[in-house]
Amino acid sequence: MPFTPKPHAALLIVGHGSTENPDSSTPYFDHADEIRRLGAFGEVHCCFWKEEPSMREAEYLIDADEVYVVPDFISEGYFTQDVIPRELQLEGPTTSRAGKTWHYTLPVGVHPSMTGLLLRRAREVAPDADPAQTTLFIVGHGTGLNQNSTKAIKDQAALIKASGAGYAEVLDAYMEEQPFIAEWAALATTPNVVVVPFFIADGLHSYQDIPVLLGIEAEPGEAASQREVFRHNPHHVRGKTLYYSSAIGTERHLADVILDQVADFDAKYHEAR
Repeated sequence: MPFTPKPHAALLIVGHGSTENPDSSTPYFDHADEIRRLGAFGEVHCCFWKEEPSMREAEYLIDADEVYVVPDFISEGYFTQDVIPRELQLEGPTTSRAGKTWHYTLPVGVHPSMTGLLLRRAREVAPDADPAQTTLFIVGHGTGLNQNSTKAIKDQAALIKASGAGYAEVLDAYMEEQPFIAEWAALATTPNVVVVPFFIADGLHSYQDIPVLLGIEAEPGEAASQREVFRHNPHHVRGKTLYYSSAIGTERHLADVILDQVADFDAKYHEAR
């Protein structure tokens, strides 16, 4: 979608971050750099739940009077509906506070353009795998804190099934709730399996935890930046050929999805005024 530049407004990209994995914040800064390069906003900043700068520090970073807040999160759930509004003192889609106007968009993971990014990543990681002989897993964390946390992943699995991409099966699976990704070999009936982590970063979960659950690592390894070479595909485990991709959030076109969410926000709330 064409984006109209906002030279007098600021963009605030909000991420989770991690104190345990040095790569967790890398995609957020990459997306910010790409949006700065495009000249889409007068200011572009990042803030995090578990890294610096924190959400509560964010307002001190911003000079502009109008701020678009985009959660660089996968789903509408505990963080986007409870934590971020509380930490940034947001009261709804638009909040006026202390001389600034804050616009709060939906998270990037629920935007319709994510379906194309997932299919692109699946084809890149397994270019020789016949989709008719392949099960595609979209994998998330899963949590009992908010029932909406799995909705985006279930929606994407349904959209890919309906897309005509030709995969024999498209399944959603999770680390901490059923269906468990650890049971992937029993869930998949095809000889080939492609697993795409529906996470923003190649951090603790997608790069260190899920490989153990898949059986391609015996124990959590070092962070991605501390290895010379990314994992090699395919892996021959549990009687199947398994392809494992990096997290969908590392896709460089995710910067376009951030701008798409801002454009959709304006279309819904500003053009209606």
